[in-house]
Amino acid sequence: MNIENTLVQMRKGILEFCILHIISRGEVYATDMLEELTAAKIMVVEGTLYPLLTRLRKADLVTYKWVESSAGPPRKYFMITPSGTEFLNTLNATWMELSSSTQQIISLDSNEKKK
Repeated sequence: MNIENTLVQMRKGILEFCILHIISRGEVYATDMLEELTAAKIMVVEGTLYPLLTRLRKADLVTYKWVESSAGPPRKYFMITPSGTEFLNTLNATWMELSSSTQQIISLDSNEKKK
């Protein structure tokens, strides 16, 4: 089994969740999302982010608006929609359950399991 494939799949599984969290804080530019994800050691490239943002928009979880920029072309800023907020709330609840369950399992050492 290839550890790199497993690690990539684990990261992909939480990427949408993290992006929705970032967008839920307010209007955000894609480059700022990339910077925050990279700072959190979730390595993402534009070629991954933009298709995901398109899928989120088509699912009516996010929307965007164009904002003129004095330093170049207009910028696309993303915002979460009401249905995106509901979706994120469900993801949050699921994350809390999974996190708690996982922590319970991995926190036991082999001596505790034998008792």
